[in-house]
Amino acid sequence: MKFKKFLALTMACMLSVAALAGCGGGDKPTTGGSSEPKGLEAGETYEKDEIVNYTMFIAMPGSEINDGNEIQNIIAEKTGVKVKETWLTGQSAAEAVGSILASGDLPDFIDGGDGMMQLYDAGVLVPWDEYIEKYPNIKELYSDEEWESFRQKDGHIYWANVFCNTYGESMATGHNDEAFWIQCRVLEWAGYPEIKTLDQYFDLLERYAAANPTMEDGTPVIPYTMLCEDWRYFCIENAPEFLAGYPNDGSVIVDTNAMKIVDYNTIPEAKEYFSILNEEYNKGIIDTEFATQTYDEYIAKLSTGRVLGMCDQWWDFAYTVNDIFVQQNLDDIGCNYVPLGLTLEEGKEQMWHVYGDTLNNSSGVAVTTSCADPDRAFRFLNDVLDQEIHDLRFWGVEGVDYLVDEDGMYYRTQEMRDKWADSAYQAEHRCVYSYLPQWLGTSHDGKNAMQPQEQASEFFAGLADPLVKCFEAYGAHGYPDMIGSVVKETGPWYPMYSYSNSMTTETPGGVAWTKMGEVKHEWLPKVVMASNFDKEWDAYMKAYSECKPEDFIAEMQEELDRRAGR
Repeated sequence: MKFKKFLALTMACMLSVAALAGCGGGDKPTTGGSSEPKGLEAGETYEKDEIVNYTMFIAMPGSEINDGNEIQNIIAEKTGVKVKETWLTGQSAAEAVGSILASGDLPDFIDGGDGMMQLYDAGVLVPWDEYIEKYPNIKELYSDEEWESFRQKDGHIYWANVFCNTYGESMATGHNDEAFWIQCRVLEWAGYPEIKTLDQYFDLLERYAAANPTMEDGTPVIPYTMLCEDWRYFCIENAPEFLAGYPNDGSVIVDTNAMKIVDYNTIPEAKEYFSILNEEYNKGIIDTEFATQTYDEYIAKLSTGRVLGMCDQWWDFAYTVNDIFVQQNLDDIGCNYVPLGLTLEEGKEQMWHVYGDTLNNSSGVAVTTSCADPDRAFRFLNDVLDQEIHDLRFWGVEGVDYLVDEDGMYYRTQEMRDKWADSAYQAEHRCVYSYLPQWLGTSHDGKNAMQPQEQASEFFAGLADPLVKCFEAYGAHGYPDMIGSVVKETGPWYPMYSYSNSMTTETPGGVAWTKMGEVKHEWLPKVVMASNFDKEWDAYMKAYSECKPEDFIAEMQEELDRRAGR
C-alpha cells in the first residue's frame, strides 16, 4: 500500500489547520559560516524529467498545499526534488507513528514529534553520520559538540531539529515561545498599564469584559480560555515554572544554586496559580468549554477575535490566527495578541523569554529506510539551505512576493503582505517546507533577514496600527521587549525537556513520567472547575504522589548531572 493511500485510510479525518511549530521547544544552532552556497552551483537546475517525488509525514497539524504549487515547482526545478507533505489530525503523534510502523509503509521523510524514539527503536531511520560530513550546509546547522547531542545509544545520529538556528547575527523581533497573551485592544482600553502579575492580568481581563461584553456583531467575548487536549495541555500545566521565575525546561525546574531538579508541580507557586484559575473560573472569566475543546475548536475560537487572553506558545496559534485576523480585518480593531512576562509577585525576575537559541535534540526531520535513494534525500536537505532556495521558501518570488531596493534590502508592499497571508494564495503559491532545515538570523548577504518576520523594516511595516501603538506605548522594539525577561545565560543542560521527551516506560522514571502526565490530564481541569478548591487540590496531590514522581525526578537529576559534567 502506498503511503498516501495508507494515510487516507488511517487518517481519513485529515484537516488542514496551519500550525507551524517553532522552538518553544526549538534548537541550538551555530552562528556565522560561509556566504557561498554549498549545494547547487550558482544558476544550476535539474531537468524536469529528473525530478524525484518524495513523501513526508509531520506529526503536527498543518496545511497541505495544492498540487502544482508554484514555488514548490520552482524549487523542484532547481533541486530535482518535490516533497508531498501530509500532516497529523485525529491522532496523537505516538498513535500516528505506531500506525505507520504497523503498516510497514513509511514516507521518505518523517518528523515524528513525540514518536521519534518509536521510529528509532523500530530501526527504520537512516543514519546521518556520513551525510553530515558530505553535505556542508547540513553540517553547518550545528557545531560538532551540538551534533554529538543528537547521537543515540547505538552511536549514530538519526535526525536534526530544524527550528531556531541562527545564521550570522540574530535579528529576532519575535517571541516564538510561551507567554500569557493579551489582545492589544485590551491594553489600549486600559491606557497601556504595566501588567506584571497574574492577579493584575486577570483583573484587567475582568474589567475589560465587564465594559465590553461583546464583539461589534454582538458575539460575547471570552475573557480567557485554555487548551487541555493531548500534549498541548502545557497551555494549562507548566505555567508554574515561569511564574516562579524559571525558564522553559519543560518538565522540571533546575535550581542552579544547588544544581538540583525541582518538581514544579508541587511548589507553592503551582497551588497558588491553580487557585487563581479556580477563582477566575468560578467568576465566569474562564471559558466553560476549556476542558473539552479540541485544538481545532480552540484555533477557530481564537480566530473570531472573541478571546481576550490565554497562555500558549506563539507557534501553537499565531501562524494560523494572525493570517485570519488580517483576512477578517480583526487586526485593525486590535485583536492581535502581545505577550506578557508575568509572575505571582511584583518585582520578581522572570525568564519567559530566553535570549539566544535553544537546542532540542529529542525530535526533528529524519530519512526513513523506505527512501530508495537516501543520498538524494540528504542532498535535498542540503539544497534547501542554499540561500536562493531559502529565499524562495520564506520570502517567495522576487518581483511577485517581495522587492529589492537600491541598497539590496528586501521589502514588501502592503498588497504583497496581504496576499502572503491569504490561505488560498498560500495553498497555490507558498511552499515553506516548514519542517525541513532552515535558518533564522542574517542572510548570506550580511544584511537581509533569513525570514521576513525578522526583517526590522518589514516587521514594523507589517504590523496593524493597534499593534504599532501598543509597541510605541511600551517603548518596545519587538515582542521580547513586551515580556521584559531578565537577560541570563542558560547552562549546557538547558532545556531538560529534550531528555524527558525521549523517555520511555523501560525505566522507573519513564513509567512515573507517563503516569504523571495521565494524572495531570485528568485532575488539572477538575481542580480549576472545583467548587471546593482545597479539597480537590489535596485529592489531586494524593493521586499525583501515587505516580512515584520521585523516580522521575531522580532520573532527571542523573541527566542534569551528566549534562553539567558533574
